[in-house]
Amino acid sequence: MGIPQQRARSRNGAGLPAVTVEQIVAEAVALTADTGLDNWTLRQLAARIEASPAVIYHHVGDREAVVSLVLDHVVRELTVPPETLPWREWFGLLLDDHREVLRRYPGVAYRLAMHGPPASCGGPIIDMGVRLLQEAGFGDDSVLAYNVVMTTACQYIALEDDQRRIAAVRSVHAQQYQAFRDRTDLPGLAAVGDFVATIAGRPDRVACFFTDLFQYAVQRCLDGMEQRLGHLREWDDTQ
Repeated sequence: MGIPQQRARSRNGAGLPAVTVEQIVAEAVALTADTGLDNWTLRQLAARIEASPAVIYHHVGDREAVVSLVLDHVVRELTVPPETLPWREWFGLLLDDHREVLRRYPGVAYRLAMHGPPASCGGPIIDMGVRLLQEAGFGDDSVLAYNVVMTTACQYIALEDDQRRIAAVRSVHAQQYQAFRDRTDLPGLAAVGDFVATIAGRPDRVACFFTDLFQYAVQRCLDGMEQRLGHLREWDDTQ
């Protein structure tokens, strides 16, 4: 005769509160901040809420469904500048805030660069951004211009996520480039070696480097958009 199986106790019977979607999302956001968006499993998430993965499936769905809600939560943390600002100033402020927020959640910037935000949360930002470009005179270029600048910013934030994750590899590469500092036959590499030497071993300088790199990428992208806008205006004037 087999040993009778005990029935699983309900959460209520075990003295645990009922699981909610809000609780699942909050713990998934916390896991993302701790380990990165792509580095946690549904089983780990379930352990955080003291439930089984089946409970998450029941309330939300599979892992991608949970990730979508994490993205929704993070995007809603972003601050949208007033639409009364000129388009270039608006994008500069928006993207500075993107970096500040997205660096707290490794992996989210990469997802946004690849797929954009869910329409449920990203729609208002996209609408305002594209509308500002339309009003500035970008015309049919507005949607592409918006996508280029937003994707560029998210890619550089994602690059920073990866660099923090592989700090040891970065250190090895820094040592290799510094070896070229005195190579007069390779002045380009010598310049890189000098540059790397000025920040090697200085965490504060490394942090400044990524800030400067992000700003340089965004501002040069906006420069290109501004130049394109000038050409579009000249074209309109000739019609």
